[in-house]
Amino acid sequence: MPERYDRLAITLHWVVAALVLCQISLGWWMLDLPKSPPGLRAGWFNVHKSIGLTIGLLVLFRLAWRIGHPPPPLPESMPRWQARAARASHFLLYAALIAQPLVGYLGSSFTPYPIKYFGLVLPYWGWDAPALKELCSAVHFGLACLISVLVAIHIAAALKHLLVNRDGVFQRMLPHLILVMGLFFWLQRTPRPRPTRRPRPNCPPSR
Repeated sequence: MPERYDRLAITLHWVVAALVLCQISLGWWMLDLPKSPPGLRAGWFNVHKSIGLTIGLLVLFRLAWRIGHPPPPLPESMPRWQARAARASHFLLYAALIAQPLVGYLGSSFTPYPIKYFGLVLPYWGWDAPALKELCSAVHFGLACLISVLVAIHIAAALKHLLVNRDGVFQRMLPHLILVMGLFFWLQRTPRPRPTRRPRPNCPPSR
């Protein structure tokens, strides 16, 4: 079994992580957007939908890649309950990240507004139904809260492995460049022994 994730898995992890954090911030910010001037709110909502669908596609691709490239095993020193909790939280996070854009897409299909993916108009799944739109919006909001909690738990667990356990779990997901940079700065901060000066012999004064 590999000791680290492969490069593609690492890249997908950090790209999805950045997009998820962006989506959480953008989603809460959009709630306070005014409906005027026309097009401002709709434009940001289309950006939000486009990023969400991208996250769903990337997560599906990562799961497909994971089948042929299994992740490194967890440390044997990790308690069983922690290993089970880690697997359960990962499963819930993957499921929520896939379900969230699907629910958002379905909810948008119950409105008269076009659904755009970075400018490309997507087909509808439903019809103009305000009640179903409100139901999808409620589920979408609940999934957003669940994803926020799972992301916070994921970050806290990663920092625990890095700062408390120091078992290498955090480092195996870091890109090699970050590891090299971290080693460089650590070496720069490491105190180095100063060379000791040898005392000069006392020479007799010249006459």
